[in-house]
Amino acid sequence: NICLLFSWATIVLLSLTRIPGRYLTHQEGLPKLPVPPLNQTCDRYLAVLEPIIESEELNQTRTLVEEFQRPGGVGERLQQGLERRAHKAENWLSDWWLQMAYLDYRMPVVIHSSPGVVLPRLEFSDRQGQIRYAAKLIAGVLDFKTMIDNETLPVEYLGGRPLCMSQYYRVLSSCRIPGIKSDSVVNYASNKTPPRHITVVHNFQFYVLDVYNSDCTPLTVDQLYVQLEKICNSSLQTNKEPVGILTSNHRNSWGKAYANLIRDKTNKESVRAIQKSIFTVCLDAPMPRASDDMYRTRAAVQMLHGGGSRWNSGNRWFDKTLQFIVGEDGACGLIYEHAPAEGPPIVALIDHVVEYTKKSDIVRTPMAPLPMPQKLCFNISPELKKDIEEAKQNMNIMVQDLDMKVHVFSYFGKNIPKSYKLSPDAFIQVALQLAYYRMYQHCCATYESASLRMFRLGRTDTIRSASVDSATFVRAMDDQSIQNSEKVALLEKAVKAHRAYTDMAIRGQAIDRHLLGLKLQAIEDLSALPDIFMDTSYAVANHYNLSTSQVPAKTDCVMCFGPVVPDGYGVCYNPMEEHINFAISAFNSCADTSATRLAHALEDALLDMKALLEQTPKAKL
Repeated sequence: NICLLFSWATIVLLSLTRIPGRYLTHQEGLPKLPVPPLNQTCDRYLAVLEPIIESEELNQTRTLVEEFQRPGGVGERLQQGLERRAHKAENWLSDWWLQMAYLDYRMPVVIHSSPGVVLPRLEFSDRQGQIRYAAKLIAGVLDFKTMIDNETLPVEYLGGRPLCMSQYYRVLSSCRIPGIKSDSVVNYASNKTPPRHITVVHNFQFYVLDVYNSDCTPLTVDQLYVQLEKICNSSLQTNKEPVGILTSNHRNSWGKAYANLIRDKTNKESVRAIQKSIFTVCLDAPMPRASDDMYRTRAAVQMLHGGGSRWNSGNRWFDKTLQFIVGEDGACGLIYEHAPAEGPPIVALIDHVVEYTKKSDIVRTPMAPLPMPQKLCFNISPELKKDIEEAKQNMNIMVQDLDMKVHVFSYFGKNIPKSYKLSPDAFIQVALQLAYYRMYQHCCATYESASLRMFRLGRTDTIRSASVDSATFVRAMDDQSIQNSEKVALLEKAVKAHRAYTDMAIRGQAIDRHLLGLKLQAIEDLSALPDIFMDTSYAVANHYNLSTSQVPAKTDCVMCFGPVVPDGYGVCYNPMEEHINFAISAFNSCADTSATRLAHALEDALLDMKALLEQTPKAKL
């Protein structure tokens, strides 16, 4: 899993009226992703290893790094190759990253790669309420799509610099295609005849729903409601095999099953219709009831995996880039396939759609009859039936193994760190370091994603949250011999160090993608892999026991994803003004991890840090 979202500073939006070709002109005006200086990366690499590597191992790594960067050595040769690549390519990293982080990754996309988003709970009194909301949601997404189609989507700015908008143009009408050893992504939005339909799945059955009238205007909410009602009435009449659950399997297994599935002409046409659709809407059956305090956690697992083969896991096509989920019981959200985009474009779309659904219904007008949505048929051979059963079993194992906790930290939000002139994101990250240290008595490699969207086709780099300064603070925090005033100074230093690393990362000067580029350059050159990449320290540095991301939204929602290592945690958070939404995941198969324990430790850490600031004179600036 490489759940790569994005720690957001304040984003400024600038909307423009339609200018044909504005998107391309905007993109061409963005700078290229730089290749950082080799010596700078080597020095910073050693610095990030310090809090997570034993001193004896670190000394050995220092020797390897010195050898790697010596004048005329292998590092210099690879650096020159990377610089040549950067000169020729639009972005020296993006193709490599897409391939390595996503398309070559063979674990199931479910839990291991695709993030989910839990929206605020809705109350539907009946199935009509579910259908009504789904109709409004579809209309809201189509409204957002109009901005993409007309190139009037507001350009985003960070620190006065425009950001790359390409990810917004990749999430609609796109889909991942499985392969035996590697996958691919197709996008139909730029076709001469772009898709005019979405797919709706209810009771494990898929339907094509045309969402535009003959005059190219989108269907109204009323029209969509009528069409969705037809689908629900039709799908209740039969109970078919959950073909969609095949998409949840290990990518190699799914790749083989896919080749088998599309040998049949009917199946191939049905699959193509799903792949080409603008997006998918999953109308879910109600899940088992949960107490109010457990509701968000249960909704999170429903978004991530559907609850297992007994529930809604077959009511999905997990390869589809965007799947909006509307449960009969009011559980709503989405899951997205990660290859085309990071979290922020998805959240911007969600914010738009949620606002759209709050609009009052327009007065209803008489409607011309619309054709029945087309049901997609599948011919299930005995071999495919066996593949489906295997996918069901594997999904149920994954469901049992996921330990998820959605925790609403209600004591304070962004307001408290801001009142002390501290970065809220950095404050939360230092609290995570403190929580982890208290649980395990050591620091660990920590990933927080940083956006590279200041650069053309920019994706992400890593903010290394475990720093020398954060390690000094967390060790001092519970030491009774250290004065509170000194602890506050160490906390402020740790927060500032994190802020500085973040700024460095978003300007293309972090170490992780550069080191990866040097490694991939060596592989491309067919030369022996340099010793620093075979070193234990490199493996430890890339074993992220904490994989984290801040994904802020205006909507009171939270994104969630699985851990990236068997003994690790996935932590995603949305800091609101007066509370913070956390989604914490771990694996039950690891005896040493517990999402609930980390949630409690994190709450204690945040409260203790606040108390420290309050108890210390002159802490408030």
